[in-house]
Amino acid sequence: MSEIRIIRTDKPKAKPEIDGIPFGTYFSDHMFLMDYHLGQGWVDPRIVPYGPISLEPSAMVLHYAQEIFEGLKAYRTAEGKIQLFRPIDNIRRMNDSADRLCIPRVPEDLFMDALKTLVKLDQDWVPSKPDTSLYIRPFIIATDPHVGVHAAHNYIFCIITCPVGSYYPEGLNPVRIAIESRDVRAVRGGTGFAKCGGNYAASLRASEVAAKKGFSQVLWLDGVEQKYIEEVGAMNVMFKISGKIVTPSLAKGSVLPGITRRSALELLRDWGYTVEERDISVDELVDAAESGALEEGWGTGTAAVISPIGEINYLDKSHIMGGGGIGPLTQKLYDTLTGIQWGKLPDPKGWIVPVC
Repeated sequence: MSEIRIIRTDKPKAKPEIDGIPFGTYFSDHMFLMDYHLGQGWVDPRIVPYGPISLEPSAMVLHYAQEIFEGLKAYRTAEGKIQLFRPIDNIRRMNDSADRLCIPRVPEDLFMDALKTLVKLDQDWVPSKPDTSLYIRPFIIATDPHVGVHAAHNYIFCIITCPVGSYYPEGLNPVRIAIESRDVRAVRGGTGFAKCGGNYAASLRASEVAAKKGFSQVLWLDGVEQKYIEEVGAMNVMFKISGKIVTPSLAKGSVLPGITRRSALELLRDWGYTVEERDISVDELVDAAESGALEEGWGTGTAAVISPIGEINYLDKSHIMGGGGIGPLTQKLYDTLTGIQWGKLPDPKGWIVPVC
């Protein structure tokens, strides 16, 4: 495994006050960089002071969007230790995204070493207040200075970090979700299962419209029939219907295989719930809401962990679930997952990876 060079900053930044800091806006002192060149592979892994990346105006990422990214967190326990939650799953998902975007894979051991080394170097940036963490953003971009449609021959792999509080300013409160009936996020055979910027760019128009109407997120339908529930803009989604847990299947390749999703499903099965990963039509969901069978709904994702859904809106008609409050199962999932992540609860599944 290649040794990581470390160049420390000579101008460390002041740490921000974590209370009220907007998510993903204030970045720590250092970043990890590594280059890929055709015929050489990944070379020169290094940690350097956080700063601009130099790109040619003709860099292929700017013209053809050949890029991928990930998102995970480092958590500080009450004892002051720092740990990661299921980082190998993020590494493997990023390499799956790389395959879809024709980007070379990053060796797993090197990726893990980069994560741990960067977080350990900037450990003072991991906040200690409740519900805070250090958000970690690895990404790869194509850098060839060439305007031409083909897979690039040169790439930059970068990891940046930033201290964050709650993803939603309102905290763990039920959110209002608009079901989108015009735009689609992803299509079968496309890049929906990959974590790439194009998926998120495609979601912006509907998200902007929904936000103006007071909704926190958009719930996407499939791109073929616009009939089946897929995922929320920044989260996977689950529903408790007549005592069963129902969540969209990953089989079509248009839904992101979320790591928090996977963790929640493992816990739910351990707790004895019947879990169905299948197609869920918007009509089935609306009917369940109107009949009272829709007991709870929540989103799952790294940034928000578990986000309770209090209202869904479809074709300008609102449907309240669970009385509009936080359901008991939603709360249990949140408490259990965050308890493991922050070291308040035991980790029987070996999800935690210590850093320092």
